[in-house]
Amino acid sequence: MAKAKIGDKVKVHYKGTLDDGTVFDSSLEGEPLEFTIGSGEIIPGFEDEIIGMEEGEKKTFTIPSDKAYGPHRKELMLTVGKDEFPPDINPTVGQQLQLRQPDGQVFYVVVTEVGENTVTLDANHPLAGKDLTFEVELVEISADNK
Repeated sequence: MAKAKIGDKVKVHYKGTLDDGTVFDSSLEGEPLEFTIGSGEIIPGFEDEIIGMEEGEKKTFTIPSDKAYGPHRKELMLTVGKDEFPPDINPTVGQQLQLRQPDGQVFYVVVTEVGENTVTLDANHPLAGKDLTFEVELVEISADNK
């Protein structure tokens, strides 16, 4: 039976969990995830684990944070004055906000702390610094015929 390799388009069902068992993402209730191995569409650690699998094969693996979304970086934490927010926004812990850099690029942050006069924002990916465990089933392999 064929094994998944770089250049193949694959479909996988997956469930992703954190160390405490919290499910952060899953395809089990919908369509399988489809991607081309080697195209950089998904995190490298996930892609590496799919290489060599056969259709119908199931496996569980853990991707360390450095092969997933990287470490949680302190330099991506920002503290800003409450007076810098538009009057219609009342920041609360856990709230997701969209910020625009001077060059026009948009990025997302999460409010992590609200003080009397300041608000702390986290621009890290929500899964940064976390090891990710996946249960996967390789549903289909299609060789890239380009």
